[in-house]
Amino acid sequence: MKLSDVPINSKVEFHFILAFAIDYTDDNHPSPTNGKFNVFWETNHLGPGQIGSFKGSNSNVKIAVSLGGDSVGSDKAFFAPKSKTSWVQNAVSSLTYMINKYHIDGIDIDYEHFKASPEMFAECIGQLITILKKCGTISFASIAPYEEINSHYLALWRKYGHVIDYVNFQFYAYDKLSVSHFISNFKKQASNYEGGQLLASFESGGGGGLKPANGFFEACNELKDEGKLGGIFIWCAEESKNKGFQYEKKSQDLLAA
Repeated sequence: MKLSDVPINSKVEFHFILAFAIDYTDDNHPSPTNGKFNVFWETNHLGPGQIGSFKGSNSNVKIAVSLGGDSVGSDKAFFAPKSKTSWVQNAVSSLTYMINKYHIDGIDIDYEHFKASPEMFAECIGQLITILKKCGTISFASIAPYEEINSHYLALWRKYGHVIDYVNFQFYAYDKLSVSHFISNFKKQASNYEGGQLLASFESGGGGGLKPANGFFEACNELKDEGKLGGIFIWCAEESKNKGFQYEKKSQDLLAA
């Protein structure tokens, strides 16, 4: 998939999130590197040249890189710092290089497995975002929690919510939802992440939650009318391409209206 495949509506702010950068070795037997991040996305089509050109053609586009994710190779990707100080130093250094090289504007936090306490996670990630913003390396940060891992992300939010711009909550991690259940879950997470810009979300290639065919956009319109919809997050572009990006187009039209 190429970036130029993705339809962009000039009337919205469009974020494309690269998945993933992971602090693991990028070899046949990945192992944790204590904050030294490596690129795990497809650089043949998502290299510095393509990203720079895509941004140059679309002034409303920003690029983020997602950190962590569910897995690395065939194993789970764990947040596993050796110490707060060493992890933050390594992460700042490796990500600064990566962000500058690939014309990246922001970071998205998507760790889903942990070998550290919520407090350690909060301090490491909170300090990382704070430093990268203070240095002007990034202009925004988002987090991608879901219900089962909320304890780690709420610890981060309570102390460092002021440096987090968007909450890309994974509503598709729930079992199948009706429109009313989706809206009630959205409002519950809006309360959990009070003051945050909370995005509605769905998975284009499967998953749970509320599907576009089952009322997702109806729910989004209701939330938008109430002034609660912070945006729409779709996972993922590869799956969406098979459907002609129809839901990306519809999402942008809804937000631009």
